[in-house]
Amino acid sequence: MRVVALISGGKDSCYNMVQCVAAGHEIAALANLRPDNKDELDSYMYQTVGHQGVELYAEAMGLPLFRQPTQGVALLQDQVYTPTPEDEVEDLFQLLKKVKDEIDVDAVAVGAILSDYQRIRVENVCARLGLVALAYLWRRDQEELLQEMIDCHIEAVVIKVAALGLDPSKHLGMTIADLQPHIVKLKEKYGLNICGEGGEYETFTLDCPLFIKTIVIDEYETVIHSNDAIAPVGYLNFKGLRLLEKENVNPLSSMSERICNIPVKTWLDLISDLNECVTEGKLVDHGEMDEDSVEEPLPPFNPSSPPHTPENHSYLLEESCLEAGLATQVAWEDTPLPAVTTSKCNESGWCWIGGVIGEGEDCVLATRQALRKLNTIVTNQLLTIGDLVAVSLYVRDMRHYTAINSEYLKLFRGSNPPVRICVEAPLPPSTPILLEVLGYRTAPQQGDDQSIPSCTRRTMHVQGVSHWAPANIGPYSQAVRVGDIIYVAGQIALVPGTMQLVEGGVRKQCRLALRHVGRIIKAMDPNTQLRDVVQGICYVTHPSYIPEACREWEKRTNNAIVDYVVVPQLPRGALLEWHIWAHRHNNMFEYEETGRCVSGFRVSIRRRWNYENNVSAIVCYVSAAASNSSVVLTEEWKEDFSPNQLSDENLSEILCYALSKLLHDVESTTVCSLRIFCKVGTAPAPCQIQNVLSKAEHFNIVHSIIPVCHLHNAHTFLSVCGVRHN
Repeated sequence: MRVVALISGGKDSCYNMVQCVAAGHEIAALANLRPDNKDELDSYMYQTVGHQGVELYAEAMGLPLFRQPTQGVALLQDQVYTPTPEDEVEDLFQLLKKVKDEIDVDAVAVGAILSDYQRIRVENVCARLGLVALAYLWRRDQEELLQEMIDCHIEAVVIKVAALGLDPSKHLGMTIADLQPHIVKLKEKYGLNICGEGGEYETFTLDCPLFIKTIVIDEYETVIHSNDAIAPVGYLNFKGLRLLEKENVNPLSSMSERICNIPVKTWLDLISDLNECVTEGKLVDHGEMDEDSVEEPLPPFNPSSPPHTPENHSYLLEESCLEAGLATQVAWEDTPLPAVTTSKCNESGWCWIGGVIGEGEDCVLATRQALRKLNTIVTNQLLTIGDLVAVSLYVRDMRHYTAINSEYLKLFRGSNPPVRICVEAPLPPSTPILLEVLGYRTAPQQGDDQSIPSCTRRTMHVQGVSHWAPANIGPYSQAVRVGDIIYVAGQIALVPGTMQLVEGGVRKQCRLALRHVGRIIKAMDPNTQLRDVVQGICYVTHPSYIPEACREWEKRTNNAIVDYVVVPQLPRGALLEWHIWAHRHNNMFEYEETGRCVSGFRVSIRRRWNYENNVSAIVCYVSAAASNSSVVLTEEWKEDFSPNQLSDENLSEILCYALSKLLHDVESTTVCSLRIFCKVGTAPAPCQIQNVLSKAEHFNIVHSIIPVCHLHNAHTFLSVCGVRHN
């Protein structure tokens, strides 16, 4: 892409330009906001100290420079930014609009590292102008990042200090290489941000690999802004600057040629540890992947598909176990999903909406119908679309994703939308789409328990391309947090810097997707991590991927309860996708495994609940065999596989048992949500499940019934993921 680089003169904006060039982009122009009639502004958005030297960047790089004055006034300081006249963000909008009107650019390079305030505002401007934000430094480890800058010959000097341990008389004018050891000590002693992201210090870059000329400081004055005894604030005011020709640099060379011998870390370096294993929280290099790892994608799992080649031996064994159910599959698939939508809110403000379907053969019209239903329910529950936390979207044919997404965007067109999971499911032809939704009513309504304090809804909606985690590529957020609960959007193994699927098989995909989950959770709360996941679902496109996903998951988490579900297709052709929610106090959760037999069927439940018992979750497996082991079946297994014999009474007993665990020690009228996965061709048909649920009047249930290809092993024909938040 052709890029306009936002520059302040600091090290971060310069190194982000290096990263852009290393990623194959072309820097076409530079842009800068300068203070209007002042030397330095106390801006929330922009570094302005050293602005006198920015003019030299154009000649130093051989690029056009666009500048715009700013008063540095932050009128709107809310988490969500909306265009506000006279706000300093609008100065940035005018600057980038001028650039776009005069030259052809596709993206904006921004050196943001940690500030959500800055990121949200830059992304807002980019969205309004149809530009992509490139922020390759975003949420990088600051100690590693500073070392990279030094290694890549970023020669930057400190021109402002404002932190405990930094003295204007000692540290102004020092290079980042000379100051680095002292900064590391200050981090250990006082928690200082090593790259100065807390405003501790600011820099001016005199040279970098992209320059064809070096900037030289001939004269400056030291200005003491605040002579505080603990943390004095001072900066350098440039009085004389000039450019010096660099030796051994061809001014006609391309920027990519200028960095060819520079040790710039790229996306490939930043995912190099995916071939490592995790042992007791530490990564250990085991070289090549194990022989039992599935390296190549297998065909999507479909029990009714023609026989496969002999090399997929375990695949054939799985299929042979299902032959008894194939005769019922055709009739099962022709049975429409029950057109029964349920929605309930509890006294805490949580609201679940289940079983929203769109009907008809036209997927666009069906999506439109389903979203109209959803909008009506949201209104009737005294919610707004902005109150929604999570949406699960099941589609019959992923090839229609673009059309479905266009309709979805019409409803979810505001800022900070809910998280979303979108997978293909073997829905009947009459039902192209199925929705289930979670919301949270932040404004208490009449009837709510007024003794329960309302929680703030916080959102992580990163739209810029970085090396951190995949950018938001649709109308959804990466995470939404309500109180202590964090919901994360479905994560597949996209390489953040390229937004392409990582190569190397299911293990690499699993590890990268889990890394995304962990980073997103940590961004929502610094003290929360992947091990704090309470409940999740791993969607895979072949049953042989489940053992690998299970091994990787169990290395990284602490008693999280997970369901493994096989579906025909995932976004971008991914092999697996993680869909999870976490709690900030996972160490206060209990774990339990229970089970029972119901007329020969095995029911196994894994349960998590916190000490206060106001959050609870279960994963329940129903199997036609004596064990729920995820081990692939052997040829010797000859047991009849006939879950279709499950009666309404048996099914009711199973569901009541699952609900008794989910509702343990709370009133049976407590609102809870059930996501019921039923295996096509073998499980009870959705209409039978719906019939049983409709008679459970003494429970307060919201439910969705979702057909799938396969569950966590060939024995299991039904699984239930249940949750309640009180």
